[in-house]
Amino acid sequence: MTSDDAPALRPDTLAVHAGVTRTPFDEMAEPIFLTQGYIYPTAAEAEAAFAGEIERYQYSRYGNPTVTMFEDRLAAIEGAEDCFATATGMAAVFVSMAAILEQGSRLVAARALFGSSITVFNEYFAKWGIRVDYVDAHDNADWDRALAEPADAVYLESPTNPMQDVVDIAHVAALSRAAGALLIVDNVFATPLGQRPLELGADAVVYSATKHIDGQGRVLGGAVLGSAEYVDKVRTMVRTMGATMAPFNAWVLGKSLETLGVRVKAQASSALTLAEWLDAHPKVAVARHPFLPSHPQHELAVRQMTLGGTLVTIDIALPEGVDPHGPEAKAAAFRFLDALRIVGISNNLGDAKSIATHPATTTHRKLGAEGRAAVGMCDATVRLSIGLEDVEDLRDDLERALAAV
Repeated sequence: MTSDDAPALRPDTLAVHAGVTRTPFDEMAEPIFLTQGYIYPTAAEAEAAFAGEIERYQYSRYGNPTVTMFEDRLAAIEGAEDCFATATGMAAVFVSMAAILEQGSRLVAARALFGSSITVFNEYFAKWGIRVDYVDAHDNADWDRALAEPADAVYLESPTNPMQDVVDIAHVAALSRAAGALLIVDNVFATPLGQRPLELGADAVVYSATKHIDGQGRVLGGAVLGSAEYVDKVRTMVRTMGATMAPFNAWVLGKSLETLGVRVKAQASSALTLAEWLDAHPKVAVARHPFLPSHPQHELAVRQMTLGGTLVTIDIALPEGVDPHGPEAKAAAFRFLDALRIVGISNNLGDAKSIATHPATTTHRKLGAEGRAAVGMCDATVRLSIGLEDVEDLRDDLERALAAV
């Protein structure tokens, strides 16, 4: 790609060129190695490979050239020492902590998390004897209190899903180090182009590659990035449990990284334009986007992020006296969603197609009413993932839908 003395390349260039190893055919597009195993020239080489005496591909659950291409490319963009790809984003979330936690470990986690992450912590980690303590994501004093005692791991999203609270990653990273804990950041909302958790002091980053990295609704995937020592622990566990990425998915995701910059930057621009419009709309009680001046952590977001993200979260305005956690609030949100014509109703995000989600009845249903209220979510809350459509067409679609409320 470059000589050793060439200047460091920027993320958009790395997204196109990093991780490329051509075969003797000198193909333009990276090849797909659809194979489950590999041939050894001698029995002695097979023995040496399994003994760890030589490095080579043995079995595609352990490693595959196409998957390696995706891992190397994403690691280069992120600025991480190493990366390991998983079958799904939740596999990445689970193994990022399971690889380092054991019975008696203490995990400190932000209270505002994706619903499936909460399920893993409350229904599995707790059952296995792992103590989980929750913190208000945006409250530095709460992090100070929780990390005044030793911990083994700290896990957070920033911005949070779906309410878009922004966590002071550098502050939490310093506290985590002092407490003896590894800080793991889910960077899905921000993307590797919009926020650099490792540079802010985090030890590891996780992604659902299904979201912005694919960005076109095609395949599932996840990734864990960090130091070589940490990722090796993840790799060892995933190779055994089997939640590795398929070569075809890795090829799709690797090629998708080439357009990540142009897609995410265009989506983020449209998202901010729509957020500013929605923030002033009479039928919207609250619009949340990290780069809106009205966002409670706006100053931190601008300092910590280079892009505000592709999502806008709104609360539909309700008549005076209507309970925002009651059936009338849900009915108002459903009327809005059902009136959309361009924006689709789905639980995904980060896609080229704009998507609307009602978190209370889908992605965050298992949190329960009390859990959702604790993070500021109500039944009138709608999460909008802004795609690549013309921003004026999206504005017209949202206006029509708001008129139906």
